[in-house]
Amino acid sequence: MTDDYTDVKITRRALLQAGLAMTSVSAITKPPKPPKMPRIAGDWWQISSDPHLGDLTTLKQQPVDFGIWQAADGSWQLWSCIRGTKEPGNTRLFYRWEGANLTDSNWKPMGIAMRADTAFGEITGGLQAPFVFRSGRRFVMFYGGWDSICSAESRDGKSFNRKLNSEGKSTLFGEPTGNTRDPMVLRVGDQWHCYYTAHPDNKGSDYCRTSTDLRTWSDARIVAFGGNTTHGPYSAECPFVVELTRGDFYLFRTQRYGLNAQTSVYHSRDPLDFGLDSDEGHFVGTLPVAAPEIIRYQGQYYIASLLPSLKGIQIAPLEWTLP
Repeated sequence: MTDDYTDVKITRRALLQAGLAMTSVSAITKPPKPPKMPRIAGDWWQISSDPHLGDLTTLKQQPVDFGIWQAADGSWQLWSCIRGTKEPGNTRLFYRWEGANLTDSNWKPMGIAMRADTAFGEITGGLQAPFVFRSGRRFVMFYGGWDSICSAESRDGKSFNRKLNSEGKSTLFGEPTGNTRDPMVLRVGDQWHCYYTAHPDNKGSDYCRTSTDLRTWSDARIVAFGGNTTHGPYSAECPFVVELTRGDFYLFRTQRYGLNAQTSVYHSRDPLDFGLDSDEGHFVGTLPVAAPEIIRYQGQYYIASLLPSLKGIQIAPLEWTLP
């Protein structure tokens, strides 16, 4: 009797161990959840229109790539690159609006905020795509100076001064050719990731450089290009990356502005790889918007984008849904 009972106990233990092993293997091999798709979840409201620039105004000017953030006093700030003006050179400058609440329409025009200055390494009329983020108590602005990414700083989030390097320039880095522009910055772990676009050889690509101090940057790495968007010079405009949950990254990149606007969305668990000339395993879908910026405020996501007329900027609520 004793021997038989011992054999039964051993058999049960073996079965239990086998079951645990199978459960462990099952957990390891369980496929990851599919990526979510961002969806515009309500009506748009317009926050800005075509501004009056005094003697620099033209009928063909357009507010395009922009940045939105909340200043130290709680007000909301919008800076946009206005192109097609009478500004000498590349016709671009920065204009500013202010809103009391993110959900308000028709923010107050505040005037021209910044113009390019060649003394600081910027190209005449070449300011592009301001993006502002917090680093400690500082508000940091990254922007395009036409051939390079530049930076400025602020204490109040309204008035910015250029951050100069040892050579007295505002420039941080740039690609050798191809109009380096459209920066956005995301903190991942202990590193800042600066995403931007350029089109050497007329092939649009999204790049990333990393830094721990916002001054010294790694070499450039291409993180996305080609695929369904083809290889045109404007196929990877305005990259914007969201970490929806930890280690779960989404890249938005624009192909078309205007009435037929298109932005493609990609997913990755590696913030430095969203697909190189291949959409497999990364492509999520498209949105009918141009130059989007994703804002998370009080637990709600919002999307800001250009009006189809390219005469202003609008915001709508955003949801993330499974396919």
